[in-house]
Formats: sequence, structure tokens, C-alpha cells
Amino acid sequence: MNTAELLVKCLENEGVEYIFGLPGEENLHILEALKDSSIQFITTRHEQGAAFMADVYGRLTGKAGVCLSTLGPGATNLMTGVADANLDGAPLVAITGQVGTDRMHIESHQYLDLVAMFAPVTKWNKQIVRPSITPEVTRKAFKLAQSEKPGAVHIDLPENIAALPVEGWPLTRDSQEKTYASYRSLNAAAMAISKAKNPLILVGNGTIRAHASEALTEFATTLNIPVANTFMGKGAVPFTHPLSLWTVGLQQRDLITCAFEQSDLVIAVGYDLIEYSPKKWNPEGTTPIIHIGMTPAEIDSSYIPLVEVVGDISDSLMDILKRADRQGKSTSVAAGLRSDLVREYEKYAHDEGFPVKPQKIIYDLRQVMGPEDIVISDVGAHKMWMARHYHCDTPNTCLISNGFAAMGIAIPGAIAAKLVAPNKKVVAVTGDGGFMMNCQELETALRAGTPFVTLIFNDNGYGLIEWKQINQFGKSSFIKFTNPDFVKFAESMGLKGYRVESADDLVPTLKTALEQGVPAVIDCPVDYQENIRFSQKAGDLSCQIWE
Repeated sequence: MNTAELLVKCLENEGVEYIFGLPGEENLHILEALKDSSIQFITTRHEQGAAFMADVYGRLTGKAGVCLSTLGPGATNLMTGVADANLDGAPLVAITGQVGTDRMHIESHQYLDLVAMFAPVTKWNKQIVRPSITPEVTRKAFKLAQSEKPGAVHIDLPENIAALPVEGWPLTRDSQEKTYASYRSLNAAAMAISKAKNPLILVGNGTIRAHASEALTEFATTLNIPVANTFMGKGAVPFTHPLSLWTVGLQQRDLITCAFEQSDLVIAVGYDLIEYSPKKWNPEGTTPIIHIGMTPAEIDSSYIPLVEVVGDISDSLMDILKRADRQGKSTSVAAGLRSDLVREYEKYAHDEGFPVKPQKIIYDLRQVMGPEDIVISDVGAHKMWMARHYHCDTPNTCLISNGFAAMGIAIPGAIAAKLVAPNKKVVAVTGDGGFMMNCQELETALRAGTPFVTLIFNDNGYGLIEWKQINQFGKSSFIKFTNPDFVKFAESMGLKGYRVESADDLVPTLKTALEQGVPAVIDCPVDYQENIRFSQKAGDLSCQIWE
């Protein structure tokens, strides 16, 4: 047995199902070892796509997704997806091939110090310098990747080490025990919640990672406290719940901003500062905060908790619930604000404008998708509308790259989602800019047998940047481009292609596309004049007091 074969045995021991990546000269021994493995190797068309697939696999399953590249340009291509996973809290293990250790001391073809290069975008990374340490490096990599807060790790394997003979075996996987919050913090949190007149829950992705949605919903319902979620906290409380105030996190004022301005206590549950900066909702640092999470609060001048409750989130919520008393305290803010949110959402249900307004596209998409179906949002102007208008009943049914906000994630992410949940409908929502960054992975989707729909918001430009330019300078520049015929593009790859010609086309087109046995692409012209209209409304927004 050589080192590469031992590494593959260690990966099998960790329960790895898929490795996403590209073959290269320096990872040949790993690929050879995978031929007789239970692990399925998914050959991608670009290393960035491979890393995004591993990223979304990790986020959906809680198990580290694995991606593989060769050295040099293969490794640099991998980095964007690795960084995205690390900032978004998705467990990922990246493996790179490397030149032999006998070439590292001199200038060498395609050689880069990958350990140094990956250090800023990973929780931990290590080069395997001796065959015998392979089990320890692998076990540590998976343990750290999957521990709270999850993230990316990197293993670098030189080609001469990969070929060396070795004796060894995978290490036993240890289980992580629950941690429990202190009685003092639980009592202090319960007392503050009981006294507050207008408390508000801010829920983040940590709640979803901890599978604490059921506990949170019971907590909010029993104590009658409204809930706003971050982009990555969608579905932590069902959007149909009367206390749900939907999604906060837009960079401009919105109706939900009013709830924060009127709150006298924010209960942050599984919230990570990277999801929505506290400077946006607590600029003066004067609103009292209770931090409930698996790890202590990050330091920020606008996020200094009154109480930190650190431990298993579900247990912490239930323990606080037993101690808190809010009988007789109503939440008029939630009822009044929610009715305004629903009215704003529903007013686009029958809009017939063309090109189609983003609110209408998302409204129609929500009607077609079931409560357990999955959408993956790319990054661009459509992401802001998806964050605001695509509402979720259950966790992990709308995935948004938010910490790193990397364009190009939707199509690779949809491949991973369909592998994880083959019986669910999956839609990749992307702009035309993001689509062109990783559209080559649609061939991977066809080959891997993962039929999903790619819905393109087509405006022939970088709409989000135009939105920001107009807001800041009153005009835009350098953001326009031309596109190929997306229908013909899809058909040339053996896929199904559709074009929306009117607002009434979208629902039937989506339904037809989702029934296909191959990936499908829908080209939908979008009216991004709504971006500027939203900015104007946001600038005029004044919060009323709901009695």
C-alpha cells in the first residue's frame, strides 16, 4: 500500500461519498487509488466548480465536502470555493497534489507554497511530509472542518510522498459531546427577556447547523417574540409563522429595520457577525444583546452582549424558556410590521410587466417550489431580491453565499444539492454574469445525472454594481455586456432550453423545465429598474409606531 491508497482508506473511514475535482499529473496516485474505492469521483470542468460543489455538499449535510486539484494553477483555481466555504461556515476538505519534496528547495515548474497560500482561507492546513502521518492529518482535517464553527481545511500531498510504501490504518472517529451553558448565563438571559418590552430574535445560520429550528420556533411562540432571520438563517422559523418578520440584511433600510429600531433587546441565536454586520442594526452599540450560540461572541463595538449563553442551542433555548416569564406581554410590532411585509410581497402576484420584475419572478418561483425543495442563489442583484422575497418553511431550502459572496456558485451548488437530495426539485437562480462564470459545469451536471433548472435573470450587465453606482454617483459605467443565445447554448450541450416571452410564461415554463430528465436552462429577461425604485423607497422610509 502506498500513501495515496492509505489516504483514500482514511477518506472512506470518514464517510466520504463524493470527491469533486480534476485529474492532474501530481494527483495521479490518488486517482488510481480511487478506482477501487466506494467513493465516487466527480470530474468537473473547473476546480472552482469542484470547490463550490464540496462547499454546498458540506452545508447541506454537515459532513465535510471534499474537492481535489493538482498543484499550481489547479490549486489557485480551487481557492475561491475554499474561501467561500470557510467564511460561510461550510465543512470542506481540499486536497491538492504537489511537486515532490526533492524539488521544493529550488525554482520548480508550477510549484507554489500551497500551505502558505491556503493559510488565510482555511481553519487549518498541512502538508503530508511522511507517509506514516497520513491517518493523523486526515482525522484532524475532518474533525476541525466539522467542528463549530465549521469551515475549510487543506491537505497538501507531494507526488513522491504519495507513491511511497506505508503501513497504517485509519484512526477511529471520535464523537463530540454536547456542551451546556452555565446556570448563571441561563438565569441572566431569562431575566432580561422577561423584563424586555419589545424583544426581537435575530436568527443566523448557526441555528440551522445546530438543528435547533424546532426549539427556536417553540421558544419564540411560547414567549411571543418576533423573529427576523439573516440571509443564511432562512427557514429557521417557518415564514408562515405569525411571528416571522422574514429576512434582514439588505444594505439599505427596509421595513424590518423598523423592528430593530424599536427593539429594547435583541436575542441573537446562532448568529455570526459575517452574516449581517451589527453596525447595520445596532450602529451606536446601545441596544442590549443576548448571544445564544455554540461558541462565544466575536468582538465588535456594536456587538457587546449583555449575556453570553454558550452551549447546545436547543438545550439553551429550552432552559431559558423554563425560566422566562412573558405572560400578558403582547408584540404589536410583529403584527403590524408583518401585515405590511405580506402586503408588499403579495402586490406582485399578478404583475404583468415585461421584462419581468424581480419580485414577480421570485413570487412565481416560490409558488412552484415545494416546502422541502431547494434553491441555490448566485451573487448579484437577483441575490438581494432572493434574500428579501424568497421565503422558506424549512432550513437549507434557500442557500445564499453571503460571507464571501462568490459569483458562480449556483450551478455547481445545484449539482451538489441534487446529489444530496435527488428526489427534491432543485433550482439554480443566477444572473447572466454569474451564469457565464461556471456555466461549463452544466456538462458535469448532465454527465453526473443531476437534472435541475437554472433560472437566469437576464439584463445584459452586472446589475448589482449598476445599482450601487447609480446610488452613489447617479450614473453607471463599465457594467454592460452581451450574452450568447442561452436557449441554443443549453441545447448545444444536450440540455433543455426555454425563453420567457411574457410574465405569464414563467410558471408554466418552470413546471415544464422541472419535469425534464436532464438539466434545463430558462432565460428570463428582468426589469432591474426595480432596484432604483427600491432605493428611493428605502430613502423615504420612516418607521411608524405599531400600537
